[in-house]
Amino acid sequence: MTFQRRAGFLLTLLRRGAPAMATATSDLDDRIADPAPASALGRMRRMAGPVDTTVQDNLLLRATRYVAMVPLVYRIVAVIGALAAFAAEGGGGAPVVIVVAVLCVALNVAGLRWLFRTAPFHNGNAARLLALDVVFTLVVYLVVAAAVPASSFDTAMQVPGKELLGAIALLTLALGIQYGAGLLVLSIPLRMVAWWLNTGVFNVKQGFTDLGTMLGVVLTATGALVLLGLGTRLALAYGIRNGRLAERAWQHRALHDSVLQTLELMALPRPGDPARQLGELRGIARAQAMEVRQMIEKAQRESAEEESRPLGEKLSALAAEMAREGLRAQLVMAELDEETLSEVRQLAIRDAAREAMRNTLKHAGTDQVVMRVDEQDGGISVVIRDHGTGFDEAHRPAGFGISESITARLAEAGGRALVESSPGSGTRVTLWMPR
Repeated sequence: MTFQRRAGFLLTLLRRGAPAMATATSDLDDRIADPAPASALGRMRRMAGPVDTTVQDNLLLRATRYVAMVPLVYRIVAVIGALAAFAAEGGGGAPVVIVVAVLCVALNVAGLRWLFRTAPFHNGNAARLLALDVVFTLVVYLVVAAAVPASSFDTAMQVPGKELLGAIALLTLALGIQYGAGLLVLSIPLRMVAWWLNTGVFNVKQGFTDLGTMLGVVLTATGALVLLGLGTRLALAYGIRNGRLAERAWQHRALHDSVLQTLELMALPRPGDPARQLGELRGIARAQAMEVRQMIEKAQRESAEEESRPLGEKLSALAAEMAREGLRAQLVMAELDEETLSEVRQLAIRDAAREAMRNTLKHAGTDQVVMRVDEQDGGISVVIRDHGTGFDEAHRPAGFGISESITARLAEAGGRALVESSPGSGTRVTLWMPR
């Protein structure tokens, strides 16, 4: 038997950046939230314990993108401030510097809008945008260096320099310390090339001019990342602990008010005929057994409540479930005679619709979908339609789960499914089940 050693949360956080906080729910040590006095280092060591990186919470994953707001806002403010300082110096090459500053501000504003959009968040898209951001930063740095006179070099280079500092912080927070450090190392030859473009002289010393500032940015971003990660893990541990305590308190109250009270009553001395006392005790025990049974059955009914609902309520609950995951589903339903559709077929429709909407959430690049339910061809038809990116049906991407999770599920219950899509035209999934 082989054992795979899992990395600690802290190391995972440093390697993967803020998205690693989505693994904070796995393998939480119960002692993290123990209110008993403990050393700060001991509690932090437990918070930094091992995590399963294959387990990610979708809500936390969507929330982690907001850490990028800080470097984006910093770049907007810092670039405008650097441009104002450049203008006050009256340096040459102003048109190029102004254009670069406007482009930098516009890019960061667009980045903020992208963060605040309601569409689903995908790590792949974020990585591509970050790569474009870095390329843009490097290009404008060299453009300004080549365009301004040597007398204005230092003040002019502060404009793309602030963009570069923000990019280092952004990579550190979003992807991990190795990416921020990598851009820092790349900035050394970048500064040398910029000086050469401006003066025609290749000066090695110039490459290390702002190294201390950039190193400070990496360390600051890393510290912020660690504090956010550990704080998130601590808050989750407290939430889980309080939830368990509340559940335990409910159980204790239920036992106290039912079983314990009955046992104490049965233990009390009772004058009179022993046969009559035995009959009373049996009646009390029978009543208590009935009450406990009702409590158990109530819990079972609540856990199986979803399965006992008619199709319309099942799909309404599914729409609410998807809303919690970040997909706004508009449900349009005709009046149905649902009694003729068996429970097995209702569940098949619901589960196939869930898979179709999760495909929209993961692949379509939109946070809106319309689900129409109607009677058609002697059965029930459910159409899930989005206006997302779509895909080429001849080259369907892996991971859609259409064959097994949608088509096969409907076929097993006697129904059928049709998936229609094309690039740029969204996707339409039609589920049909006979009565």
